[in-house]
Amino acid sequence: MATKSLAPVDEYLRLSFDGSEREYLDGEAVVRSAGDRSQSSVQARLIQSLYEFEKKHDLFGQPEIRLRVSPARYRVADLTVFEGGEPDELVPSSPPFITVEIVSRDDRYTEIIEKLDEYYRWGVRYVWRIDPRLRKLYVHGASGLGKITELEAPEYQLRIRMTDLARRRAPGRH
Repeated sequence: MATKSLAPVDEYLRLSFDGSEREYLDGEAVVRSAGDRSQSSVQARLIQSLYEFEKKHDLFGQPEIRLRVSPARYRVADLTVFEGGEPDELVPSSPPFITVEIVSRDDRYTEIIEKLDEYYRWGVRYVWRIDPRLRKLYVHGASGLGKITELEAPEYQLRIRMTDLARRRAPGRH
């Protein structure tokens, strides 16, 4: 469950937090749901998958970075990818190329959809949602959330399937 506290934006930007990074939404510092092991595992595999594309192309990926989506709203994506290398700003105010949200057990569906829609309206070209427990991939666009079979950015020949991200079980373990 999200916890809120009032704070001016300049104070929010100076703070570091114990636990997960907070988002700033219209004057409130909002605690994000804590990730779980499946969320963290998928995040690590996605970072590994994107690393080769970053080296070949002028891309920069970073987990858990603050993004200024408007003067009164700062979001934190599970993973963000920028074109043109690392952004100059400490808190980027221009839309990245890709944002990824990876569902954890405590996430609320309506809050995730609101966040994905906000990224899309801000101008993020690829807004992806990954659900590790259901082993499903989604893209968020003009018509909302749609199920897909692979994450893709054709301009970089980038294609990632859920099988590339899913945790592999050790033989004999169920």
